[in-house]
Amino acid sequence: MSANLLVPETLPGFITTEEAHKAAYDNGFRVQLGKQGGWSGYRSTTACGEVWIARDPLREMWLLALTHSGVVAELPLPRAEVPSAPGQAAYAFSKLSGLYDALDRGYKLGVSLPDAPLEAFRKRTASLPSNTETERLTVVRIGQNIFRDALLEYWNGRCPLTGITDPALLRASHIVPWAECESDELRLDVHNGLLLSALWDCAFDSGLISISDVGVVLRSDSLSDAAALALRIDSVPVIAALTYSHRQNLKRHRSKYGFSPETLGGEKV
Repeated sequence: MSANLLVPETLPGFITTEEAHKAAYDNGFRVQLGKQGGWSGYRSTTACGEVWIARDPLREMWLLALTHSGVVAELPLPRAEVPSAPGQAAYAFSKLSGLYDALDRGYKLGVSLPDAPLEAFRKRTASLPSNTETERLTVVRIGQNIFRDALLEYWNGRCPLTGITDPALLRASHIVPWAECESDELRLDVHNGLLLSALWDCAFDSGLISISDVGVVLRSDSLSDAAALALRIDSVPVIAALTYSHRQNLKRHRSKYGFSPETLGGEKV
């Protein structure tokens, strides 16, 4: 057996079991799934996927296994070698705080990644009429609220360009606008959205700025110098967390507003 492999204890003691239960419960995974080869399983009533927690007593490491492939794909953590781990991937932490942080992020991704918002939208609107304009606007408002909640979870309640975390100053910015989406799947997909502060949302929505495939802010020549100064456009960070789906939607945004497809940064050409 490789020296790098981690092995959960076969019969977890009382303290390990209680700590695992508390970690899962405190982070939204409150439905117990029982035991499996030293692992304690949990799921949430709101987040997709299961989490399994164990401990390697020899190396004094907490172990986490996740079953949701979408969460695994976007969880920025190194994986651990745990042959017995259920699900898609396993992770190891020397401290409980690391386990808590991973569970917190896993929960937020689980409630925001496709198709959780779409399922919530369909459940909440299944019995609602949409014959009149008022009724249709009610359905749209529900969808937009669900989308906003999902983006708040996905982006950890923080604008990636300004760092602003005040909810009243944050906007759920559709990359492909709601009215231009071909389906509810795209309308409710968090990869079709950015959580931006109000001023940046206005600039993005009007095509005065866009985002490159590598997360660099692109400036339109229609953006005034005064506005660029107010936005502090020359000092904003790169958005490093863009997925393939984000990039596909951003290509549509850049094309709509005439940004060069070859441009990776700087001004519109």
